[in-house]
Amino acid sequence: MRYFEDTEIGSRQILGTHVFTREEIISFAQQFDPQPFHVDDAAARRSQFGALCASGWHTAAMWMKCFVAHQTNSIAEAKARGEVVVGAGPSPGFKNLHWLKPVYVGDTITFATEVKDKQATRSRPQWGLLTAYNTGVNQHGDLVLDFESTVFLQRRP
Repeated sequence: MRYFEDTEIGSRQILGTHVFTREEIISFAQQFDPQPFHVDDAAARRSQFGALCASGWHTAAMWMKCFVAHQTNSIAEAKARGEVVVGAGPSPGFKNLHWLKPVYVGDTITFATEVKDKQATRSRPQWGLLTAYNTGVNQHGDLVLDFESTVFLQRRP
């Protein structure tokens, strides 16, 4: 992570990819979103989706998993170079979450984040607020997930 002041609007990072397997789709759905088109092949074929597909919450959770792995790797690389590791604070939330296309068994989704805006905060002068546009794109180039998120980012001392 860079300091708030060093973060450029428009900068984009690929966070990683994930292949959705049948077993994983069903397991996640059984625990968190047990709708028939997420847990039963026959019911999914009869649904508007035509085949078993991942829960949107599953897709969003995999975005988060890739985001955390990317951040963890970036921090380790910065430490190895002897750089100062910048703190990121909590996220006050997200908005405009869209599940745009189904994620089917075998789909490979590439997750990314792009800085859209940043604002200094008055109440916490040591932090800035970063807004990002986050996406998931399948192997065909189709956007399957998008949302906006905000996070507090440390300012230069």
